Amino acid sequence: MNPSSPPRKQQIPVIVLAGFLGSGKTTLLNHLLHNRAGNRIGVIVNDFGAIEIDAMTVSGQVGSTVSLGNGCLCCAVDASELDTFLETLTRPGARLDVIAIEASGLAEPQEVVRMILASDNPHIVYGGLVEVVDAAEFDATRLRHPEIDRHLAVADLVVLNKTDRVGSEEQARIRDVIAATGAPAAGEGAGGGAAAVICATYGRIDPELLFDPALRPDCEERARQLTFEDLLLAERAEEETDGHGHHLHTAYESLSFTAAVPMNPRRLMEFLDSRPQGLYRIKGFVDFGMGDRGNKYALHAVGRFLRFDPQPWTRDEPRLTQLVLIGSGIDPEALHKELADCRESTAPTPDATQDAAHEQSMWGVLRYVQRPDDEA
Repeated sequence: MNPSSPPRKQQIPVIVLAGFLGSGKTTLLNHLLHNRAGNRIGVIVNDFGAIEIDAMTVSGQVGSTVSLGNGCLCCAVDASELDTFLETLTRPGARLDVIAIEASGLAEPQEVVRMILASDNPHIVYGGLVEVVDAAEFDATRLRHPEIDRHLAVADLVVLNKTDRVGSEEQARIRDVIAATGAPAAGEGAGGGAAAVICATYGRIDPELLFDPALRPDCEERARQLTFEDLLLAERAEEETDGHGHHLHTAYESLSFTAAVPMNPRRLMEFLDSRPQGLYRIKGFVDFGMGDRGNKYALHAVGRFLRFDPQPWTRDEPRLTQLVLIGSGIDPEALHKELADCRESTAPTPDATQDAAHEQSMWGVLRYVQRPDDEA
């Protein structure tokens, strides 16, 4: 990408949600819709029957789109219509922040992932493959559906659901089996082994794992009617005060990293190529300094997928690298040290020789920059 070209508009992450019958993926999807943190979600499913939101009954036929009454949209499609409905959901009028595709019945999960990665739609970016697994029926599911090992091998995040029904030793055994399925993914990206694994009951995971806090909070509204989501949050806060709540954030670790010194492109790519098992998401902006003084690089990594997006610095914006990392079983302190070691040791004084060396060291980064002709 030419660094002087205008930045693309914010792309909408598309999350693929997979899992065999009874694993709890629809329960997880409903949980996300009830706990969307102000985000507007587009949902693509095979049928509307199991989607329950805002105490309203949703029904319709394949090829239909309905509003869920909370700013979210739901489409019922078959595989041949996927691109059409992605186009519908990414129109500016929809104003969505994230799109979730329930893969069951549409196609093999990895085929849906390939469709997203190969899509000509410039408004979307791959948001990860989430495989939901029934911990209590794990062995039985593998007997009935041996292809689950293939699904686990390409997953970015595995939600080990119904863990209240198995002991800690059994959970550890299942984790070992999942780790053994780790293999290089068919999609684009860098680094990665086995997927990050999050334990859950009733599909209750923290939405922050899958999408960011609300991009359009209702901060301008001084007074508004309480929504169904507000009531749920208030009820949950009351439960936690009584000591009976589920602290979803305890299932994963997060790390914030800030650097005022530019990052060394070669060292940062070495970090990204070897990022540890369990590190699920990385998002933020990178300052590479030198010849890219006019651009910061938006970094989006989920599982093995990686993309950089050059964007111009705004006037008076501090030249900082700011990243957030999220995963399960990671060592935040060790990761912070590794990232700190990726900083330039000195602030270089630009000259022709150093500019040429910097340009060469950026080649690893530019492999993961989407070219303008890729967006056509």
